[in-house]
Amino acid sequence: MHLLGPWLLLLVSECLAFSDSHKWSFYHPHTVYAWEGACVWISCKYTTPKSEDLENVTVYHNAEYSSVTKSYSGTILYRTTKIGEPPSQQERVRFLGGTKNNCSLSISRAHVNDSGRLGLRMMSKTDRWMEEIHLNVSERPLVPRIRLPPEIRESQEATLTCWLNFTCFGYRTQWQWSLEEEPADPSTSTTATTDLIQSELKFQPQWRHHGKNVTCQLWSDREQRVLSEETVRLDVKHRPKLQITVSPREATVKEGDSVSMTCKVVSSNPEHRTVSWLKDGAPLSVQETPTLTLHPVARNMSGQYSCQASNNLGTSESGKVALEVQYAPEPSTVQILQLPVIEGKTVELMCTSRANPPPTNYTWYHDGKDVPGNTEKTLWIPEVLLSHAGTYSCLAENALGLGQIGPGAELDVQYAPKNVTAVIQNPTPIREGDRVTVSCNYNSSNPRVTRYQWSHRGSWGQQSPGLLVIQKVAWDDKTVTCAACNSWCSWAPPVNLNVHYAPRDVRVLQTNPRPEIHSGHPVVLQCDFSSSRPGEVRFIWKKNGSFLGEGRELSFNSVSPEDAGNYSCSVSNSIGQTASEAWGLQVLYAPRRLRVSMAPGDSVMEGEKAALTCESDANPPVSQYSWFDWNNQNLRHAGRTLRLDPAKVEHSGAYWCRGASRLGVGESPPSTLTVYYSPETIGRRAAVVLGLCLALLILVIFGVKFWRNWKRSQSQQGLQENSSGQSMRRTPLSEGSHAMGCCNPVMEDGISYAALRFPETDTPGTGDAGSSGMQGLRQDGSDAVTYSVVQKRRVGDYENVAPNSPEDEGIHYSELIQFGAGERPRVREDVEYVTLKH
Repeated sequence: MHLLGPWLLLLVSECLAFSDSHKWSFYHPHTVYAWEGACVWISCKYTTPKSEDLENVTVYHNAEYSSVTKSYSGTILYRTTKIGEPPSQQERVRFLGGTKNNCSLSISRAHVNDSGRLGLRMMSKTDRWMEEIHLNVSERPLVPRIRLPPEIRESQEATLTCWLNFTCFGYRTQWQWSLEEEPADPSTSTTATTDLIQSELKFQPQWRHHGKNVTCQLWSDREQRVLSEETVRLDVKHRPKLQITVSPREATVKEGDSVSMTCKVVSSNPEHRTVSWLKDGAPLSVQETPTLTLHPVARNMSGQYSCQASNNLGTSESGKVALEVQYAPEPSTVQILQLPVIEGKTVELMCTSRANPPPTNYTWYHDGKDVPGNTEKTLWIPEVLLSHAGTYSCLAENALGLGQIGPGAELDVQYAPKNVTAVIQNPTPIREGDRVTVSCNYNSSNPRVTRYQWSHRGSWGQQSPGLLVIQKVAWDDKTVTCAACNSWCSWAPPVNLNVHYAPRDVRVLQTNPRPEIHSGHPVVLQCDFSSSRPGEVRFIWKKNGSFLGEGRELSFNSVSPEDAGNYSCSVSNSIGQTASEAWGLQVLYAPRRLRVSMAPGDSVMEGEKAALTCESDANPPVSQYSWFDWNNQNLRHAGRTLRLDPAKVEHSGAYWCRGASRLGVGESPPSTLTVYYSPETIGRRAAVVLGLCLALLILVIFGVKFWRNWKRSQSQQGLQENSSGQSMRRTPLSEGSHAMGCCNPVMEDGISYAALRFPETDTPGTGDAGSSGMQGLRQDGSDAVTYSVVQKRRVGDYENVAPNSPEDEGIHYSELIQFGAGERPRVREDVEYVTLKH
């Protein structure tokens, strides 16, 4: 019930105290507590009717109302007529409020006789009110109260509250906490309200705090003493706390002895139920009892023992007790640490024997014989030999006695194949391309040989394990070796194949190399090769595939352009012959043998294209050309080919060229080019000439006719006398005969004439054949006729080229008729041929 008192007090202090609630309302503690010498601070709030200001306050002690006088009487503790003035520091009772809302009071140095009813007589402009507050002042300081949580559990944070229904801001107090005279956790806090002061203690309780007292003390700084205190007992809920006791105390016994263990529950809240035992964390199938007795003790009973108990909060386990059962060594075993054991390596053997206490001395045996000088747990062999192979065993000893020799361990020494050799099975000598068989042999191996390796890199196969077949041995296969392998490989010494082959890498070398070989220089060529087996060789030289001679060197004291060509040499031995690649000998020389070639020929028709090319023999080739005509005039043409497009008749003549390179200059002999007139030109010029001749002929005819008529009239007699001897004939010009000829003025190397002859008289001569016929013609005055014969030229010929065939291909006749009156008599016609020749 004492815990409910403060809560009821708080509820009462917060209640609404009023009479005639529709006018005045108050908020303040119903009862205020204090003690002798302490101060009192009363928190009070109010509201007035109509929100009027408070004008007057009077504080009574145990006031009584008189119905006669309609007023209150009693001890007046405080009276004021002016609200809002600062309270006097000399007054023991002070009003701390104002005209609105606040009606707080303070009393300094409270006395016991101050206990009773305090009446606040409050007046406004239109209304008044008496409010009562109970004051309880005790002779001794008030005792605080401790409020505990509903449940306190181990290792869970708990908060304890210590409070006191007292408030006075001018009275300095402190809270102090203690737990069974041990300082409490410093995590404390103190708060004060208008109704009370309190302190909180936060800590994590342990199972050992169960049943211990917690004290809360109120300390006065002014008096330097404890004013009052409150003590409560903690009820900490926790699992069972267990402890094991062992007999004998060290828990070390010999095999066959007995041991006893007791499980004690040190604390449990709530109370524990049963107790059980565990060994190495596993429950023991023994009766649930707080005491465990083991008799007799066996070696397998060694281990970690613990007990456990449970209550409503759970199960707890005690600390572990290590039970050690001592016994003599068990039969020992040998363990080989490095496996596999390899010859020449280090190996370590370990003797293992279960014993308690551990063995302190060991004896080692090899194939049943003692191994002297070693009493340690391990047997160390720094370099294993084949003689170390065998069975190893050991014997362990501790303080309780000797053990027994257990099964031994077999030391199997492994090693790579020994004495590996490679053997060639072919007859010697071996030629390049032969099929070669090599076998791989060895003496011993542990473990057995499982594979072989070969050093040969060419084309080969393995017919059977350890047998190498080289299908076609190469010339550069020098050695071959093999390895026999188990877990390791052992290589045989290399075997020389000594392959015979034809000479290799045959080539032509110039012993005195120069950047350029000029005509006249000495040149020495050498036939070289890289290797040959056997070494006896023969050298053969060829030029452009033709045999030259034998010998390693080929010399030219003064090389000429004719020596240029592709040279090769062949080297042969008893195996075969190898030829070198062709080596080109280039001889540099100045231009020579220059000549002019004409296309399409040395005779062309005008209007066509003619190309004159300067051909030369030079190395390096001609880089610059010059052209000259028949007058040695430079034609200012630097190309290799001189082109005439189109060719003209005036281009006919001799041409020659000059070629130059960086080594010299050469000239060609002259070559003649003939350009002929074209048929169009010939026809055009012939037409002009014939036209001129025809015009001239007409003029001559008319002149002759005129002359003959004049002559006839002057010398009729002379014509009669000479007519018998005259005939129409061709007479040389030197004879003075009247003849006219037509000349082709365009011909350069030949002239053809057409002659027209007329008799001087009408009387023929005596020496000409056929004069009688002619005479008759002249006598009757008829016209004379002269025939011109022109031979037709063959197609393709020209007037200035002599014909290549007889002049009988065709004849054209020109007939001249003397025009006159009368009928022409029938007389024999004389014909005179005129030939046009080039």
